Parts: sequence; structure tokens; C-alpha cells
Amino acid sequence: MMRTSAFTARNVDWRKRMSDTVAYGLLVYTALQIFVTMQAIEGGDSASMLPMLALVVLVAGIIPLFRRFERRWEHLDDAAAHDPDLRSACRRDQIAVWACAVGLPFLVTGLFKALGEVF
Repeated sequence: MMRTSAFTARNVDWRKRMSDTVAYGLLVYTALQIFVTMQAIEGGDSASMLPMLALVVLVAGIIPLFRRFERRWEHLDDAAAHDPDLRSACRRDQIAVWACAVGLPFLVTGLFKALGEVF
């Protein structure tokens, strides 16, 4: 009797998996960025425009970055999109998307706050 893996049984489509990861990553990123920026505004000099600039820069900059991850996977043909050998590559890209989604709001807002202290 032939044994099928969980990936074959579920017929995983790596294109859809990455598209979903990017969509959820953008939602988490946006929520975190708004929260972190609002905390920076409340915690610091509210007259400073740097936290607002950080918000605009990050929202405008993250979309092309995440789109690059998604574009890498959307060009797969149907056979490659269901290839279980691509699991580790997809997982690597998913981890990168989530690292950006969670880390960048804190990193860039912190940089803008540091610049605000210097200038």
C-alpha cells in the first residue's frame, strides 16, 4: 500500500500559502506599526513629525517588499506549486515575511525616535 504524505493528501499550493502569509503579514505589520507609532507619539514630543513620518515610510515601503516575496511564488506552474520539495523554501520565505512584519515596526520607529533625539 502506498503511503501519502500530509502535503500530498492536502494538496498544498505554495502560491496560495505564500499569498496568505503575505496578506496576514501585512495585517499584523500595519496593526503593529500603528500601535508602535502611536506609543511613540504619546510617549515623546507630540509636536514631532518623525513618528508620523515613520508610519508613512514603513507603510509605503513594506508593500513592495512583501510583494517581492509573493511574486517569487506566483509564477510557479501547477506541478511546481504542489511540489512537496518546495516546503523548506516556502517556510524560509514565510519566516522572512513574519520577521519583517513583526520586527520592522519596532526597528524603524526606534530609529526615527533616535533621530528625533539627535536633531
